[in-house]
This record gives sequence, structure tokens and C-alpha cells, in this order.
Amino acid sequence: MIIIHQPQDAVTPGLLGRRVLADHEPIPTDALWIDLVRPTVEEDRKTERFLGIEVPTREDQQDIEPSELLYAEHGARYLTTRLLTKADEDEPELAGITFILKDNALVTVRYADPRAFSMFSQKAARPFGCGRTGEEILGGLVETIMDRAADILQLAGERIDGLSRSVFRTGQDPGARNAEYQDTLRALGHWGDLISKQRESLVSIERTLLFLSASYRATKVPKDLRDQMRTTLRDLQSLEEHATFQANKIQFLLDATLGLVNLEQNNIIKLFSVMAVVFMPPTLIASIYGMNFKHMPELESTLGYPLALVLMVGAAVAPYFFFRWKRWL
Repeated sequence: MIIIHQPQDAVTPGLLGRRVLADHEPIPTDALWIDLVRPTVEEDRKTERFLGIEVPTREDQQDIEPSELLYAEHGARYLTTRLLTKADEDEPELAGITFILKDNALVTVRYADPRAFSMFSQKAARPFGCGRTGEEILGGLVETIMDRAADILQLAGERIDGLSRSVFRTGQDPGARNAEYQDTLRALGHWGDLISKQRESLVSIERTLLFLSASYRATKVPKDLRDQMRTTLRDLQSLEEHATFQANKIQFLLDATLGLVNLEQNNIIKLFSVMAVVFMPPTLIASIYGMNFKHMPELESTLGYPLALVLMVGAAVAPYFFFRWKRWL
């Protein structure tokens, strides 16, 4: 699918109209943003003929070599980054997105639907919602991506704070506490995975912006756009620090939760150990009087059997109260 954005009104700057291009329809010459969403081979070729570029394939976007992701060729700059998608679902993913700058147009190639694209598309449909060139549109799109990343990190921070309060809450029933520990571990795993992927995405975006900033030195880019790029880089670095802080907090909560689980397990093991010690003296007494010797004075005594029972009960109760006195129970 090819989605084109072109100036809607010559009088009102920064206002782009959005529409899906039909299969037989050529790309308009005034298109500023050409968004290729899961493009077919024919759609790739149509874009290549229009701008004289080569559109990367999905396999090309999965490459890990920086030279294959960030490069200039035939007057076009290719910027491939990884963006977080499905952040609101149980299994967030990282998807490769390619930005191509050629002449006055921006081409985006994507096989996923990051929410930032729909957010920026709605913004560009309003007066003064975006710039007048492909460079400015890319700058606005990156800012929207950063805003979306900040929203994700803020939501994750709120959820992590709630988990922190639940981990250190006291006065719960042991059975309910054990079940809550399991839920907490699963939740920490989910948010840890989300923040890890978001941080990886931020690092990828930073590498892309650094490459783009370096290319600005060789091209005649307005000073406002260069200043905007520096501001975006500072915001991105602050988000990376915030993501790192949240990752460290998740690790702390994970260690604390596992420590509390170990304490619960130690209490159970301690109980079994104490019970073994409690029943050890009665077992000793019963073993002694279970011996079949001919000369055992207590066997001839009338009070022998009651005395043995009393000794067994006393041997069991005495260790219990001793452990309670020592606060071992």
C-alpha cells in the first residue's frame, strides 16, 4: 500500500492531505511524504521509477551492519532504524523502518504500524502541523516518535511504582502473598522486556540522528532544522537515561521479590526442621521402650506405660516452647 501526503492548500503552509494511492495511479509530482506500508514488488518499482532510488527490502532492514543501515547513494540518504510496535499488547516487538530522503521528498518503508506514524499523520493534516520539505517532515516525524516513546516510558514508570508498593506491602495472608509474588514476577518480566526493547529502539534512533546530523554539515540545511536536530538528540539522550533508570529499578524489584520468596521458602523449611526436632525425643523414648530386653524395670511397673506417654509429650512440648522463647518460630 502506498500512502501519499501532498500539500493540501498552497495558502496554508504545513498542511498535508493524506490518501491511499490506487494501483494504476502514478505518484503525484508534489508528494512530500510517500509512505510504503507492506509494499508489493510493483509498488516498490513504482516508487523507484518516480525518484530514481532503490527501495530496501524487508530482509535489508534486518541487517545489523551500520554501513548497510545508514548510507548515502545516488543523491539519496537511507536511514534504517528499529521502532517499538505493539507496546500496548502482551508481546511488544521491534520493527525495522527505513527513511529515504531524496530531493524534496521523504519515503518511509515499513512492514509494521507504529502508533507514531498515525499520530504524525493526524498532526500533518492540521494547518502548520508539519514542515514544507522532506527534511522538515522527517524532523517532525522523529519528534512524534520521541513523544510516543516518552508516553510508553511514563506508563511503564507508573506500573513499576505500583509493583513496588505491592512488593513491600506487609500484613498479607501467606497464601495470597505467594500468589501475588507470582503475578509480580510475571509483570516485572513484561515491563522489563518492554523497557529493554524501547531502550534498544532509542539507541537505534540516536545512531540514525547522528548520521543525519553529520550529513547536515555537507548539505545546505536551514539553521532552525539543525537546532531542532540538536534539541531532539538531547531529548533522546534524556529518555535513554530514564529508560536505564527504569531498567535498574525493575532489576531491584526483581531481586527484592526473589529475596522475599526465598524468605518464605526458608520459613517453610524452618518449620519442617523444627517439627523434626520436636518429634525426635519422643521417637527416642519410644525406641528405647520398644526394645525387647528381659530385664527392663519399667516393664514391670504399673505406672511404666503412663510414664512413657508423659515423657513423650513433655519431650515434644518442651522444644516447641524453647524455640518460641528464642523467637525461632
